[in-house]
Amino acid sequence: MIALKDLLYKVTINVVAGGTNLNVNAVAFDSRQVKTNDLFVAINGLLVDGHKYIDVAIENGANSIVCEVLPEKLIAGVTYVEVDNTHKALAVIASNFYNNPSENLRLVGVTGTNGKTTTASLLYQLFKNAGYKVGLLSTVKIMVDNTEYKATHTTPDSLTINSYLKMMNDEGVEFCFMEVSSHGIHQHRTEGLHFEGGIFTNITHDHLDYHKTFAEYRDVKKKFFDGLSKDAFAVVNVDDKNGLFMLQNTKAKKYTYALKQYADFKCQILENQFSGLLLKVNDSEIWTRLIGEFNAYNVLAIYATAELLGLEKVEILRLISDLKSVSGRFQYIVSNEKITAIVDYAHTPDALKNVLETINGIRTKNEALITVVGCGGDRDRTKRPEMGQIASVLSDKVIFTSDNPRSEKPADILTEIEAGVAPQNFKKTLTIEDRKQAIKTACQMAKGNDIILIAGKGHETYQEVNGERSHFDDLETVTDLLKQLEK
Repeated sequence: MIALKDLLYKVTINVVAGGTNLNVNAVAFDSRQVKTNDLFVAINGLLVDGHKYIDVAIENGANSIVCEVLPEKLIAGVTYVEVDNTHKALAVIASNFYNNPSENLRLVGVTGTNGKTTTASLLYQLFKNAGYKVGLLSTVKIMVDNTEYKATHTTPDSLTINSYLKMMNDEGVEFCFMEVSSHGIHQHRTEGLHFEGGIFTNITHDHLDYHKTFAEYRDVKKKFFDGLSKDAFAVVNVDDKNGLFMLQNTKAKKYTYALKQYADFKCQILENQFSGLLLKVNDSEIWTRLIGEFNAYNVLAIYATAELLGLEKVEILRLISDLKSVSGRFQYIVSNEKITAIVDYAHTPDALKNVLETINGIRTKNEALITVVGCGGDRDRTKRPEMGQIASVLSDKVIFTSDNPRSEKPADILTEIEAGVAPQNFKKTLTIEDRKQAIKTACQMAKGNDIILIAGKGHETYQEVNGERSHFDDLETVTDLLKQLEK
């Protein structure tokens, strides 16, 4: 139980109708979850406007309401607080409700189109191996030191974020690494959090179903760095043309990393094999089991962040050499027939291009590269032909298939992917709607030493069709199918 006036600390308020000395049991933004003496925050969401459910929240026991527009009829005994933006207010209230847990952590946010999950997850792994208690908020999973929780969003809602951060406080966690998505920034889910550092990986074509333009998507990412304090650090990839843009208005201490130009933290790839990378990071050589140029960037971001957080350079290099790949990120198996199957989350044009170029840079060209790929439904449609074009140019054979069609017809998605294939590449492509059958066909087509890339779903263990999720795991599926073909 906490006083309403304490929950409203640092919230920008327009009008208060009623007293703020009353006590609140809990905070909710879903009227169905409201109980006696709770505070209800009316969120104007993409699908539902919470203002329509203020009366329901009061009927369920709410004693206070935070909203952007006061109801015409005010109920006696209920306090109403009008603010300009309830998303922003909820984030600050959530921090206050859980006693501002981010202030008791060394919290680092990772944002960018590609590499967020890998960078955050490997930082968690590195600091755990260094002997610290560590937290992780990622697309793949949430970790409160050694306890794992299921992740539902890249950046959860602000109440969920702060509840996990409070659990980390209770467990004595010192460092926390968090993926910060453009949706999360735009919806102010990270408002009120105290970040010690921010990492920018890169920015490419994605989420234009939500942000509408690339400029808006980029500008939203920048807001994260604009909000960092002068005591924080911002470390950005300046090989990306938007890297320096992210630093323009930040108060944080500025650091850069790059493979292709001068930077505070620089890296050179000495060897790139399926077994790993030999890198020269600043003046030191290091071997890592991670693969490809995109992972060289991730390793460099990790190295820079660990050093900025105070770890010794020699210790960082040792710890990086022990890192293991993240679930669904360039995970691979080799069958008894010497067929290599790679599963990767690549679901954007740039990520798919990076993975295919990595494979092509390592392989001898005496083997075939067979790519299985699709695009998710109810998401940015403009990237579909790009994905088709990239896959068909950089692969020997391509099978287009369903990803998570959601509410769309799989055949419609596949038609839009196929539209990107140039006439000279038509013969390379095949379309099989059923994902399991597509993977099975790739396995049947592959011969010894061939490579199969299954892209798009990575760590996901489900397929979503018309609102229903059924179990589907790419790595599990291809492993089983290759074993069956060996019998």
